[in-house]
This record gives sequence, C-alpha cells and structure tokens, in this order.
Amino acid sequence: MSTKATLKSLLDPASLVVVGASEDITKPGGKLVRNILTRGYTGRLLLVNPKASEVQGVRAYATIDALPTVPELAFIAIPSKQVRSALVELARKGVQAVVVLSAGFGEMSAEGKLEEQRLADIADAHGVLLIGPNCSGIVSHAHASKFSGLPPESHKGGIDFLSGSGATVDFLYELATQRGLRFNSLLNVGNSAQTGVTDLLRLYDEAPDSDAAGIKLLYVEVLTRPQEFLHHSRSLSLKGCLLAGIKSGATEAGSRAAASHTGAMATNDTAVQALFDKAGIIRVRSRPDLVDVATALTCARGKLDGRRIAIVSDAGGPAVVLADELNRLGFVVPPFMPVTRKRISEALPPGAAAGNPVDCLPTRNGETIGNVLRIIAEEEQNNIHYILFIDGDSGLADNWEICKAVMHAQDEDNVPIFPCFLSPISAGDALSRFRQAGRCYFEDEVAMARALGKVVNRPVVTTAALSAGGYSRERIASLLAGRTGPLSPCVTSQILQAAGIPVLCQSELTDRDALNTVTMPFPWVMKVVGPLHKSDVGGVLLGIGSIQEAHRAWDALLRIPGATGCVVQEMVQGPEVIIGANREEGYGHLVACGLGGIYTEVLKDVRFRLAPLSPVEAEEMIRTIRAFPIINGVRGQQGMSVKALVDILVRVALLVTDFPLISEMDLNPVKGHGAELRTVDARILVD
Repeated sequence: MSTKATLKSLLDPASLVVVGASEDITKPGGKLVRNILTRGYTGRLLLVNPKASEVQGVRAYATIDALPTVPELAFIAIPSKQVRSALVELARKGVQAVVVLSAGFGEMSAEGKLEEQRLADIADAHGVLLIGPNCSGIVSHAHASKFSGLPPESHKGGIDFLSGSGATVDFLYELATQRGLRFNSLLNVGNSAQTGVTDLLRLYDEAPDSDAAGIKLLYVEVLTRPQEFLHHSRSLSLKGCLLAGIKSGATEAGSRAAASHTGAMATNDTAVQALFDKAGIIRVRSRPDLVDVATALTCARGKLDGRRIAIVSDAGGPAVVLADELNRLGFVVPPFMPVTRKRISEALPPGAAAGNPVDCLPTRNGETIGNVLRIIAEEEQNNIHYILFIDGDSGLADNWEICKAVMHAQDEDNVPIFPCFLSPISAGDALSRFRQAGRCYFEDEVAMARALGKVVNRPVVTTAALSAGGYSRERIASLLAGRTGPLSPCVTSQILQAAGIPVLCQSELTDRDALNTVTMPFPWVMKVVGPLHKSDVGGVLLGIGSIQEAHRAWDALLRIPGATGCVVQEMVQGPEVIIGANREEGYGHLVACGLGGIYTEVLKDVRFRLAPLSPVEAEEMIRTIRAFPIINGVRGQQGMSVKALVDILVRVALLVTDFPLISEMDLNPVKGHGAELRTVDARILVD
C-alpha cells in the first residue's frame, strides 16, 4: 500500500469533511458532527448533505464536487451502496485519507466482502489511505471524529490506542477514563479493507520521534503480515515507545503433521507470543489488564526497571496482600533504615507501623501522607525504586487532601508513586478531581502488583547475532543442495558441524559386519535409522558393552518396521535439553529450548523465540525454563554451562535464518556437563 497520507493526515488535518452529515444525532453522521463540534476542532470543518444548506450550525454543501477546498481527511457516513461513488469523488478531488463509517460490507455477506475489495482497489489506485468500512471513527488530540461510545476527550501527549475493533475502543476507553488515563489518539480499522493495525504502526513509525514515542496500546485480531508488524513494532520500541497489547484469536494450534517435537509443541499462540517478545510488546489477555499495564507505565514515568518496593497504606490487610503478591512476582520489600523509621514514627500517631509496609492507620490525613511519602523519597532513594500507595475512605479525613498530597509527591519526589484507591464510591468526588487533574490510579492492590510485574519483566528489544565463529554458510549450502525431506543422520551431523554445533562421535552403518570396524570405546548407544521417532518404536538401546551385545542389538533394531540401518554413538552423561526450530507460516522460524529427552512433549517445559536470536534472548530462554535448576545443576550435581547453551541456541537460530528451506529441526537431547555438551540425537527436515 502506497499512500500520500501521513500520521498528521489522520491526527491533525488542516481540514476534514463529513460526507453524510446530519442534524439527527442518533445517526452516525449526526453524532460524528456533534462530537467534532463539542470537542472544538480548530481546523476547517466541511459538511456534505444534499438536502440541507446548514447542519448543526455549520454550512453544508450538496455534493463533494461543490466543496470549496480539498479536505485532507474525509469521513463517509452514508448507505453502503453509495460509498463507492463517494470514495471515487473524494479520491479524484485529492483527499489524502478516508474513513468509511458505513456498515453493510464484509461483516454481512460475501458480496459485501467483494465490495470492500473494490473500495481498497480505488484507494490504492489514487494513493488514498482508506480506513474501514464499518469503522466507528477516530479520535486525536485535534479532533473527536467518532460517533459511538462516550463523547471522547483527548490530550496531546497521552496514550495512543490502535485497535482492530471499534467496540473494543469504546469499552477500553470507558474503563480507562474511569481510572484517569488520558489518550492522544484512538484509532480503529473497522473491516480493514486496506488498512490494518500494522499499517497504523507504520504511520507512527514513519512520524517524527515525538509521535513515535510514548505509550501505545494495541488490540489485534488479524495478523496477515507478521514480519512487517514485527519490523515497525521493534523500530518503535527502539525509539523509546512503550507497547502493550492483546492478540485475540490465537489459541488454535492448527492442523499440522509435525515430524519433530518442536513442531508438535509450536502453536499459533506460541508464534504470537514469540512475535510480541521479539517486538518488545507487553502481552496481556484482557482489557482490564491492558488498562492496568497502561496505568503502571504512566505512573512509572520512564523508571521501568526497579524491584525494590516501599508500601504505604492506611490499613494493614491490603498492605499484607500486596506484599505477598510482590514477593511471588520476585520483588523485594526491604526494611527501611533506622533514620527512616524514626522520622516516619515521628510523623505518624502512636500505634502506626513505621516499617515497610508503613501502616498510617485510618486516622491519616493529607499532611501525614505527604510527610511519609516525602520521608521515604528523601531517605530511601538509593534503597527503594517505587512507592506503592494504598488508601481507602475511612470517613475520618478529607479524601481530596490525601489525593493532593499524592499528586504533590508525584510531582516533587524522585521515586515514582503508584496510587491505589480502594473506595471508588465513597471517595468518588475526590477521585473525580484526581482524574481531572490528569492523574490515574489503580482500584486493586493485587492488580497493581501484577501490572508492575509485567512492566518490569517486559520484553526488551535486542540485536540478533548474524554471524558466529566457525560457522560456514558455504559448507552448509553445499550439504543442503538438492535435498528434501528428512536428512540422513550422516548429513545432519555434517550440517551441525558446519554450523559449529557440537555433535557426538558416531558412525552410521547399513551393514551388520561394519560393527566390527567401529573404533570408539564401549559403552555404546545404538539407534535405528529410518523411523522418525526412535524412542516410540524401541529404537534406542543404551549401554552396549561389547561387540557381542552390539550384534544382538543390531538384530533387534533391524526388525523394527522401516529400519534401514543403525547409528552407533558414544555414551554421554549429564542433564538433557531440547533445542529445535520450526518454521511458522508468515512469522519465520520459532526456536525452542527446554527440558529434553523422551518426556519433552509431555512436560512441555519449553521456551520459544523468533529467529534470529541475540545472546540476551537465548540466555533468557534458558533461565526462564521451569527446570532450569536441574539444567544448571542441583544438589551437588554438575550442570550445563549457560554460555555453551546460549552459543548453540544462537547457532541454531542463525542456521534456520540463513536456510529457511529447513522446515523443522530437533536437537534432542543436547547432553553433557559444563561446556562439554554434545548433540546426542538430531533431526532436520527440508522442503
């Protein structure tokens, strides 16, 4: 899609037109005009209505052709059968962006879907950015061009919300507004005939840095171009943008006949999670979670990496619940220094708790809360990263004075303060004034802790490794040339060696008598060649201690249906992991790392990331495996070198990135102690 439109065309147009403007505010064209006028658009507003010369006090024109100037942005709110001709007129006139509010298209019928495509073709031919149809409108700091939901307010520098659903915009906006969050823009793409969420991300990515930064919330239903979505999201993250989002419709595993353990465990949801991680997007599952994360990002004010928490509350119970949840999430609630405790004790009435958590008692007031917050910020600035404040209406003090104390501390102190107010009804008047002052807050202490956990543990964009010592692209290309299907153990081993991935000493045999020529010391491992899942058919025999046992093992293995020979390997001791890759359509390759061996698919203790990988990503994969203590060495047992595992993961990711014809790949298990790791069994499928 190539258009003349920029982000400014949508968010701050010099002029806009409503085609289908109406006096009736129960109609989209009427409600849209009412909202635009109510919120005070300062650009030139043009209206088209063939039956009226004036609509809601603004001059109207009978036709698009009659407009005295070329509007930068247009909204169409007329019956679906008339939309195409209106779009053609607007495109010929030179409008840069068109938002079609009209419904009755692809959401209704197959013919409606075809009509959507005709609209997209017209827009493409004229370089017009087309949003919709079936779109509820868009809102920015400059105009409120939306007909559904609450009358929208917007504020320059607030949050941007990019959505694949207009209803989700309405519902999230209402929930977020109740919590004091402010928005710079609310954009939804309707049926996405031409423009989707990915295209909106591109507009922000191509905009000046002031528009690219800030907080952006995403709701995505369809990802038709995952790699483009990844590119623009990563680019925005690197520019300082903080992204959080929901991807719905991502739980179906799909119908794949996977030949590898990695392929069997990878699902569409796995791919989505890996995509969000790679892009630096905090992924959540619900609108309340998205609002909570946005509140945490807003309160953090750019200080996003602390784990040491001070809790200030007016009651002991909520503070204990919060402390428990923080502990579960890996935060620390450290004791205060003696001087801090002394000063807090002097600021609070007898019976209050001056430790961490601080219990200010229900008799607290604005002055005592302000003093406690200031003391912690002054004395504990090198010990505390965040202050989490919990307050309920006790009926013993002025709630607005407490809110003012919190606002003053947020403005003056250098420690971010996260407020949680537990009495939305009885303290409603004070909280309304708090929101009007541009402040946001939580309504539940556990939700506050979890949102902060998501922010602090957010995925961070890193630079992938695109080369490695001892990695030979030329040798790998030569080995893969002309091959399809499952590769033989011999070729697989050669490819791994060319990639610098450690393999076992092994011999692939097709003749029983060749066993006598194997020179590696006993004990051996013997594996059948032919069947893909060897363990499932009894095709792996361990501890072969003599040549006589080897001959008996050969006879047993060759009786397995599909057997064509045997692989003889040296035995290796130590923990086991699986490292693999699976090509996911549209996304690229998912690289996997987890607990290995025969129970891999049962336990599914595996982490996935999109290739290529940075060493930071690879190490995070390893350390977040639930069984990491086993891999790392437990109860005096020697574990695996994390550095050596990182190196293997990076090389596997590089291999499948350079050679996307590899569809599935398993190294299962990779086994050993310390840095002496070996690939015990490997499978590569090529198409």
